[in-house]
Amino acid sequence: MMIRKHFSTLGLLLGTLFFALSLTPSLLPRGEWVQGVISGLSMLAGYGCGVFLSWLWLYLGLAAPGYRLQRVLQSVAALFCGLLAISFLIQANDWQNSVRSLMGMSEVDQARPWLVGGVAFAVFLLGLLLAKSFRLLLGGVSFLMQRLVPRRLSNLIGLVIAFVLFWAVIDGILFTSLLRSVDSSYQQVDALIEPEMQPPGKPGQTGSEASLLAWESLGRQGRNFVAGGPDQKDIQVFSEQQARQPVRVYVGLNAAETPEERAELALEELQRTGGFERSLLVLITPTGTGWIDPAAINTLEYLHQGDVASVAAQYSYLPSPVSLMAEGAYGVETARALFQAVYGYWQALPESHRPELYLFGLSLGALNSDLSFDFYDIIDDPFDGVLWSGPPFSSPTWQSVTQRREPDSPQWLPRFRDDSVVRFANQQGGLQTGEAPWGDFRIAFLQYASDPVTFFSPDTLYREPEWMQSPRGPDVSPLLRWFPLVTMLQLAADLGAGSAPDGYGHEYAAEDYLDAWMALTRADERRNELDIQRLRDFLQQ
Repeated sequence: MMIRKHFSTLGLLLGTLFFALSLTPSLLPRGEWVQGVISGLSMLAGYGCGVFLSWLWLYLGLAAPGYRLQRVLQSVAALFCGLLAISFLIQANDWQNSVRSLMGMSEVDQARPWLVGGVAFAVFLLGLLLAKSFRLLLGGVSFLMQRLVPRRLSNLIGLVIAFVLFWAVIDGILFTSLLRSVDSSYQQVDALIEPEMQPPGKPGQTGSEASLLAWESLGRQGRNFVAGGPDQKDIQVFSEQQARQPVRVYVGLNAAETPEERAELALEELQRTGGFERSLLVLITPTGTGWIDPAAINTLEYLHQGDVASVAAQYSYLPSPVSLMAEGAYGVETARALFQAVYGYWQALPESHRPELYLFGLSLGALNSDLSFDFYDIIDDPFDGVLWSGPPFSSPTWQSVTQRREPDSPQWLPRFRDDSVVRFANQQGGLQTGEAPWGDFRIAFLQYASDPVTFFSPDTLYREPEWMQSPRGPDVSPLLRWFPLVTMLQLAADLGAGSAPDGYGHEYAAEDYLDAWMALTRADERRNELDIQRLRDFLQQ
């Protein structure tokens, strides 16, 4: 009786179908709570589609089933929904384990599906309650307006007013309050100085007493970057050869007011610390929080015996998705200012007395690094190359090259023209060989087929993505299937709440960075195979 009175039969049918499909695997393993929320939202989306189709049927004046037939259809629908939900919940563990086994993870607990079902049902009921509240508000406003205007116009006015009020609550109160809370929390974390972390004692290091940048101004991620990583002694002990002290420069968000001022500080500190006297100079664009992946930079410093300088400027202390929404343009502005300052000085140096110059970025850092320069500005005197790992799907160069790839190459590991400029790599390599020799200017993308940051796309709402076609990437489940809307929700969840071990998803492994840096910086031409294997074993430990 309650189902007949309060729920749409077609809505429940489509909602249950969407719920069931959401239990199938996606790119990354998901925890019980995350899976429950995604399944609940999928059920809500399916229910909404069913309600809309039912309304459209009646609006078009088509015949509705009689009372007796309705009761039969409702009973059959209830039975079908129950069997479908239970059937898919029973298989849910096998689907999750198909992803986990590819990544060397343990199997999930047998009781997991029932927790997922409970969380999903709670999310569905909460969403339904909000929808009914919206409908009551719309109906109330429409009823009041009918005294003044025709019925259909009053319905339209009611819809607009209800939408504006709901949006004001969501955007003006919930979203803004949440953003302020997140901003305040991460600002405090960024300012926190751990008691065990002391300022560098050597004058040549950023954050020391002789530095142009105060230790406190570096921010939490900047202090971790400057104080972390191998020093000259560490590299000498490992390699049993002479090494240099790596140069690391980091300018925190609070070091100066504008991106241009911070970029100028970075350049001056790089000059002071002898960064332009190293063989390699890497211009790093950090992630949203200001974090720089140690696996990427530590690997490069060991590979080149410490003869490396790296420089970065912070543009945010918020997580990358929040930073992109709240201050996306500021990240690009900061990356451009730093590039122009460093590249401008580097370009003026005699070619025989300047280091090789490379750009590096991970995730949002890769996107902002991509947008930091224009090819027309460097065409007369290009720097040496870039390494972009886990590039977001919206990265312009990645999009252009991937769309124009060779037809016989998969989307998850494209080949572009004759491989003389752009190359792609994953866990199995890809940069070492090409149809033509790799030129003097090199663009390298390191991406895993299971990385949702790279392979999510709004188009999955209505179209199967190309990376799902055969052959699939080595870390993508063969049981993954595309379903309209549901797959987009699954991938969106993978973006923010998926988890994977190193070497999968958005967790890039040091040994894969090693292969990328070797090919990009031509280190494989200067180091013997035994040394490389020794370094690889060390990084894996």
